[in-house]
Amino acid sequence: MANDLRFTVLGSATPYPTVDNPCSGYLVSCGDTRVWVDAGSGTLAQLQRHVRLDELDAIWISHLHADHSADLLTAYYGALYADIELAAPIPLYGPPGIADRLAHFLTNTTTRSPVESAFAVEELHDGHHVRVGALTLTSRAVAHGIPSFALRVDAAGRSLVYSGDTAPCPALTSLAEDCDVLLCEADSAQAPTEGEQVHHTPEDAGDTAGAARARRLVVTHVGRFLTPRQAVERASARFAGPVDHAEPGATFSAGREAMASTRLPGTRRPPAGEKPGDLVT
Repeated sequence: MANDLRFTVLGSATPYPTVDNPCSGYLVSCGDTRVWVDAGSGTLAQLQRHVRLDELDAIWISHLHADHSADLLTAYYGALYADIELAAPIPLYGPPGIADRLAHFLTNTTTRSPVESAFAVEELHDGHHVRVGALTLTSRAVAHGIPSFALRVDAAGRSLVYSGDTAPCPALTSLAEDCDVLLCEADSAQAPTEGEQVHHTPEDAGDTAGAARARRLVVTHVGRFLTPRQAVERASARFAGPVDHAEPGATFSAGREAMASTRLPGTRRPPAGEKPGDLVT
C-alpha cells in the first residue's frame, strides 16, 4: 500500500471553508514522494497531519484563485521564519506570475519579500512535464477564464487526473484518457444560461469521466447549492463507473477502493439533506 499512487483530501470546499472542510487541497504520494496539490484556505493545517513542509518534494498549484492558493502565504512564513529548516527552497509549480503575486502580497517595505528563498518557482504551461521523485506530473491548460491547469500524475503503473477548476474542455478529456481516477470539480448546480462556463456541473463531471474512459470518478469542489450526495447521484446518472465524493480526510488509492477516511475529532459527515455550509459537531 505504501508504494501505491494515492491522494488524501486535505479539503474540498468552495469558495470558502466550512467549519470542518478547508478549501481545495490534496496530498498526492507514492512511496516516499509527497506533493501538495493546491493550497486552498485551511489546507496547510491539515497537511501537517501527514507531512511537514520540509518533507514535501514539491507543491503544484492549478490557478491563483484564493480557494486554491491562499495557504501559500502562511506556508512562506512557516518555511522561512518558524521551526522549519529547508535544505533548499521547495519546488513550486504554478501558473505564470505566481511568484510576483505572492511577493506583492507579502512585501511590507520597499524591499521585495524573498519568496524564492522559500519556493523554487517554475511556471506551468500547456504540456508542462516534470518528474518529481516517483511521480510524473503532466499539466494541461484548461478553461476557467484565467490561466488554469489540470494535472495528470503517473506512478507505479497507475494514474490520477485532477481537473483543477474548469469548464468541460477537450484538454481535460484528453489528459484524463484511460486514467485510474479522475478527481473532478462539480462546482455548478447548473450550467449558465448566458456567459462563459467556467465550472463543471455533476453531470458534466460524469460526462468527462465517461468520455475519458476513466475507471473511477471522485467529485470535488462541490458548490454551496449542492450536497455531496446530490453531486454523486447526479454524476452517477451519466457515468457507469464508481463515483465518490472527496470527503475531507479521506484517502483514495488509484485503482483500488477508497481507504478508510479520517476526520477531525468531533465532526461528522453532514446528512443527505443538510446544507454543506451548516454547522456540524
